[in-house]
Amino acid sequence: MSNRANGRRGADDGIVIAGGGLAAQRCAETLRRCGGDGPIRIVAAEPHLPYDRPPLSKALLSDGGGPPQLAFRDSEWYRAQGIELLRGVQARRLLGAQRRLETSAGTLRYSRLLIATGGRPRALDLLSGCDGVLTLRSVDDALALRERLVPGLRLAIIGAGFIGLELAASARALGTEVTVIEAAAAPLAGVLGERIGKWFQTLHREHGVTMLSGRTLARVQAATPAGRGGCELRLSDGTSVVADQIVVAVGTVPDVEWLVDSGVQIDGGVCVDRCGRSSLPDVFAAGDAAATLDPQSGRHLPGSHWEAAARQATAAARLMLGLDAPAPQPASFWTDQYGLRIQYVGRARPGDSLTLDGEPREHNFTATYTRSGRVTAVLLVDRPRQLPAARALLQKGQP
Repeated sequence: MSNRANGRRGADDGIVIAGGGLAAQRCAETLRRCGGDGPIRIVAAEPHLPYDRPPLSKALLSDGGGPPQLAFRDSEWYRAQGIELLRGVQARRLLGAQRRLETSAGTLRYSRLLIATGGRPRALDLLSGCDGVLTLRSVDDALALRERLVPGLRLAIIGAGFIGLELAASARALGTEVTVIEAAAAPLAGVLGERIGKWFQTLHREHGVTMLSGRTLARVQAATPAGRGGCELRLSDGTSVVADQIVVAVGTVPDVEWLVDSGVQIDGGVCVDRCGRSSLPDVFAAGDAAATLDPQSGRHLPGSHWEAAARQATAAARLMLGLDAPAPQPASFWTDQYGLRIQYVGRARPGDSLTLDGEPREHNFTATYTRSGRVTAVLLVDRPRQLPAARALLQKGQP
C-alpha cells in the first residue's frame, strides 16, 4: 500500500472525492479546469472507470450493436491529469475532526472532501430469496439484465418511476412482455401530478405495456403454468402476475450509513446548501448522497437528478478552490421513452395549477405548473427547443 493510502502524505493532503459517479467526475474535471493543481484522489467503490448511468436503462439494453461507451474518460486521462483513481475501494468511515477518511484500502487524509457515494436501490422484503430478481443501478446490473431480455420473456417491473418506465420502453423494443406495478394512482403522480401521470400510463399502454397502478405486492410464490416456471406475484387487489424476470425499481436509499458519528448532519442524505456545503468545514456532498436545501420549502430534499448532481459538484469544486460558485439553476431532468424526449425543469408541488399547451394525444405538448400566478415547473414532451425559454421563465419568476 502506498503512502497515499496510509495517509502519510504530509502537509498537502489534497482533495479526496468519495464516490465514482457523475458528481465525482465533474468535481475532478472542474478542479483541474479551474487551476487546482494539488493532489486529487477518487475513491470509487466499483472496479470500473467512472461511467454515465442514464444509458443503463436505455441504450445499454437495446439490441443495436454492442454496448455503448459509458466511461466518462479513459485511464490515460486520469494519469495525464494527475488524478489518483482508487477503483474497487469503499469509503467506510469519516473522522471529520481529524480530516481522515477510512476506506477498505486504508486511511486517507484530506484537506477538502466531496461525499459523492450515491445511493443503493431500495429492496422489497417480500422478494428476498426469490430467483430472477434484479435491481438496475450499476453497469453489471444492466449487463445481467440485457442477457435476459429476449422476445417472449415475461418481465415484471415493480415501480413506475423514471427508471422503471425507461426500462419498460427498452424491454418492449426487444419484444419482451412487460407488466409494470405501481403503488400510486398513476406513474410519477407524486412528482408530476395524477393528470400527467395518467398520460405516461396511456403512452406505455399504447406500446403494449400492462400498467397496473394503485396496487402493491402482497405475496410471492413459485408458479409453473405450462411448465414455464417463474414467480407468481399476488397484488393487493387480488390480481396475479406471473413473471420470468422481476426488476425492482422503487427508488434508492442514499449511501450515507458510513457517515454515522462523523459529525456531518444527515437527514435523508448529507444536508447541504445549494452549493453542496455540509455542516463540517471543507466537507461537501453532491448527487444522490446529498439532501439539498430547497428555498421554497425550507427543507432538505434528498436525491438529485443527473443535471443537478453535475452542477452541484461543479459548484463544490469551485468553492474548494476559493472561487465563486455559479448561480443556482432550477432543478431539471430528462427521459427518453419510445423515441420521445421528455424534459422537466423546476419542481412542482401538490396543489399547483396545471396548464397544457398542445395535444397530449399527439405526444407533443407543454405542461406548465403555477402557484399564486408564478411558474413552479415546466414539462416538455417532444419540444426540446423550448427548454431555454422554460429555464428563463423559472429563473425570472415570471407568470
